Amino acid sequence: MKKYNFFAGPAILAPEVISEAAKAVENFTNMNLSLLEISHRSAEFVAVLEEAEALTRELLEIGDDYAVVFLTGGASSQFYMAPMNLLGSKETAGYVNTGTWSTKAIKEVSNFGTVTEVASSKDRSFCYIPKDYSISESLRYLHITSNNTISGTEYHVIPETEVPLVADMSSNIFSREVDISKYDMIYAGAQKNLGPAGVTLVIVKKAALGKVGRKIPTMLNYQTHIDKGSSFNTPPVYPIYVSMLTLRWIKRNGGVAEMAKRNDAKATALYQEIDRNSLFYGTAEVEDRSRMNVCFRLHDESKEATFLDFAESRNLVGLKGHRSVGGFRASIYNAMELEGVTKLVQAMADFEAANV
Repeated sequence: MKKYNFFAGPAILAPEVISEAAKAVENFTNMNLSLLEISHRSAEFVAVLEEAEALTRELLEIGDDYAVVFLTGGASSQFYMAPMNLLGSKETAGYVNTGTWSTKAIKEVSNFGTVTEVASSKDRSFCYIPKDYSISESLRYLHITSNNTISGTEYHVIPETEVPLVADMSSNIFSREVDISKYDMIYAGAQKNLGPAGVTLVIVKKAALGKVGRKIPTMLNYQTHIDKGSSFNTPPVYPIYVSMLTLRWIKRNGGVAEMAKRNDAKATALYQEIDRNSLFYGTAEVEDRSRMNVCFRLHDESKEATFLDFAESRNLVGLKGHRSVGGFRASIYNAMELEGVTKLVQAMADFEAANV
C-alpha cells in the first residue's frame, strides 16, 4: 500500500523522478555504464550540468548577471561561505533570527566581519516572523531564512530595503515565484524541493564577488566554482542528476507558478483541519504559517505517540516534530500530492471522533 511521506528532509521526490533516477544507476543514456561510475567530465554528464543550470535559470528567471553553481556541504557550509565571500572584515551584516538555522548562520559571521541581529522571534520560541524593524543602510547585506522547517514559519512578504538580501531558501525554493533581482545571493540545500541530499544550489550576483580583500581558500571561493562550471573538483554527480530530473518535472507540471498554487491548496486544507479540530492546534502565528512545514500539536500531549501510531497505521509517515520542539510536523513540499494531505486531514478527523 502507498505510503505518504511527510518527512522534513531528505524529503519526498516525485515518483517519476525516482523511477528515472533508478534506471540511470543501472544504465545511463544507453552507455551500458551506471551514472555512478561515469566521468564527471564526460560529455554525457556535462550535458546534465548544463541542463540543470539552464532549467534553474528558466524556472526562476535568473539573468546573466547572476552565476548559478552546484556545490557540496549543504546549506550549513553556506553559513560561513557567504560572509567569507561577501563581507569585508570592517563591514557589518544584518541577520534576522527566525529559528535554529538562522541562529547557526549568525554564529559563523563573526569569523569574517561584524554581525548584528536586526530582529528576532526567539522571545516566543520562533513562532512568528519579525516585522517593523529598522534596517541600517550601512549593512553590507541582510540575511533571512525564507522558511523555517522546525518552527513552521515562512516569509510571505520579503523585507523592503535598499540593502542587498542574502537568503537561505533551502526549504521553499521552487515552491513559489521569486524576484531574483532583490537578492545578492540565494542558497539552498537540495533535499526538500530540488533533489536528494548531497548538493547545494547557490545563485549569486557576479558583481557582489571579489570585494572583500581577504585571501579565500580555493575551494571556498565562489569564483573558483563559477569559473569551472561547478566542476573544479568532482561534483556530486548523482544528486545533480536527480535535481535536474526534478527541475524537468517542475517544468512539465507548470513551473513554479503552478507549484505555488498546489502548495497553497495543500496548506489551506491542512490548516483548516487543524483550526477546526478540537484536539489539535497550530504552533505558528496564522499570518506567518509555512506552506512547506505545517507544525501542530495536541492539546493533550500525552496522546502524541498514540496519534503517530494511528497515522502510521494509515501509511502516513514522518509526522513526528523536530526533536528540539516535539509535536507534529507535516512537510508538504512540491512532490507531496493533495491526496496525501487529504488522507492526513481524514486521519485527524477520525482521531478526533475516536477520542472526544
